[in-house]
Amino acid sequence: MQRLALFDLDNTLIDLDKAFGIWVGEFVDEHGLDGVAVEWLVALDRSGYPHRGEFFTRVRERFGLSMSVEELWGRYRARMPYLVVCPPDVLAGLDRLRAAGWAVAIVTNGMADNQLGKIRRTGLADVVDAWALSGAEGMRKPEAGLFEIAAKRCEVSLDGGGWMVGDNLTADIAGGRAAGLRTIWIDRGTWPGVEHEADHVVSDVLEAMEILHASE
Repeated sequence: MQRLALFDLDNTLIDLDKAFGIWVGEFVDEHGLDGVAVEWLVALDRSGYPHRGEFFTRVRERFGLSMSVEELWGRYRARMPYLVVCPPDVLAGLDRLRAAGWAVAIVTNGMADNQLGKIRRTGLADVVDAWALSGAEGMRKPEAGLFEIAAKRCEVSLDGGGWMVGDNLTADIAGGRAAGLRTIWIDRGTWPGVEHEADHVVSDVLEAMEILHASE
């Protein structure tokens, strides 16, 4: 039976926080804001939360911007695929998993244009078998359906088990477990003191890949 490895995208395969920091600098320059605005935007972000609709509603109100929330959010989505990077060793690691017989897919929440742009521009589209995007499928992690879609596109059934790797204890770890998957949590220090039931805890996705190879 083919082994299945599902990966989250943001802050798992790519460093969204770093890209967001670059975007903040561009946004502040574009709108003539100051260093206090930088601090406020970074504090509001909280690693991709709150939802971007709410995020840009608050940004618009805070700085008295004339652009609509939809326009601000749309410009953000169009820009982010050009700012995120997938490290070469992560791309190589995914390629190595597939060469070892794993079916590999990305399961991510987010708007389809933004997430698909990231997957394609970073080269991830070339080293995975499939992806399932919440914005395209009408459901979000931790719903089991999104994991099922990814597995089906890999021509694998979740009945055979598999693994979910991600940084979010609710969407990735609890969601993966509910879908019948073993889980690896990338602990980035954003969930201090929170209890979890992940099978393994690592500091980055490369460690997670080594665990997958060892599980063979």
